[in-house]
Amino acid sequence: MTLLRIPSPLHDVFGARQRQLAIALVVLAAFGVPLALAVTEPHLLAVVAPWRVVFAALLVADVAAGAVANLTAGTNDHYAERPASRWVFIAVHLHLPAVAVLLDLPIVVALVVWAGTIAGAVTVNLLRGHPEQQVVAGTIFVAIATAAVLLTDARALTLVGILFAFKVVYAFAVDHEGSQ
Repeated sequence: MTLLRIPSPLHDVFGARQRQLAIALVVLAAFGVPLALAVTEPHLLAVVAPWRVVFAALLVADVAAGAVANLTAGTNDHYAERPASRWVFIAVHLHLPAVAVLLDLPIVVALVVWAGTIAGAVTVNLLRGHPEQQVVAGTIFVAIATAAVLLTDARALTLVGILFAFKVVYAFAVDHEGSQ
């Protein structure tokens, strides 16, 4: 399969080189998840200002795209070569509480899932090179996903929370190439 050269402003998303199919799947996730939420949760669109919906949709798109992109070799390699950038990536991920505020979803639940996700990502990132890094990440993800489901009946928050935890704890914090 042919690897495409990625423009440098997009290296944080795709890495320096990426396969066409991977790019297509990342874009599909970026558009598909916000669209699915808009179709299945139309009441969210009606109760908040349109600008808040737009910003929330962009954050959800980033979460969904990252959940896929962070599994690719190109993105994994990019961050494996830049360990400090992994810490910055983890630190700046305030997406879940922001989506909750923007869409008037339960903020306490969002903060619990967010805090668990960040703590889990820090733990997994500290295990870089450990042979069980993926297993630890998977276990933490399962715990966070379970909490997301059990703590709220807000489907949109549950979905975004689970995708957020997957993106940050499992897809991103794990060095998929180095932990095999």
